[in-house]
Amino acid sequence: MFEKSPKSYTDLLGKTNRIVEGTTITGDIVSPADFRLDGHLVGNFQSNGKIVIGPAGSVKGDIICQNADIEGQFEGKIEVMELLNVKAHSNINGAVICGKLGVEPGAAFSATCVMKTEIKSMGANDGR
Repeated sequence: MFEKSPKSYTDLLGKTNRIVEGTTITGDIVSPADFRLDGHLVGNFQSNGKIVIGPAGSVKGDIICQNADIEGQFEGKIEVMELLNVKAHSNINGAVICGKLGVEPGAAFSATCVMKTEIKSMGANDGR
């Protein structure tokens, strides 16, 4: 009568992937969940969630995601649908497209930046 479907292992622990410090990945990552990167990624990253690049982490490639916190190194093009937080000791080089941007004092931000508040609704309001 009160039958519950069993939850998956990722539902019980939360849906955050993690690449630890000292790990290097060469290739593209596609993830539906949040992601924390303390290692190094040489390639592209795409997620429906949030990416956190830790202080020891780095990405050389393109990122498309919902939200991002960057504390480490990033080189490439990043497209963030909502909020991009650039932390104090981070280093950003390349191109940034975001809905909202927060940059802490001390961050190295050498990038072109386009802020688009309508990024979230671009696909839904195509109007054709």
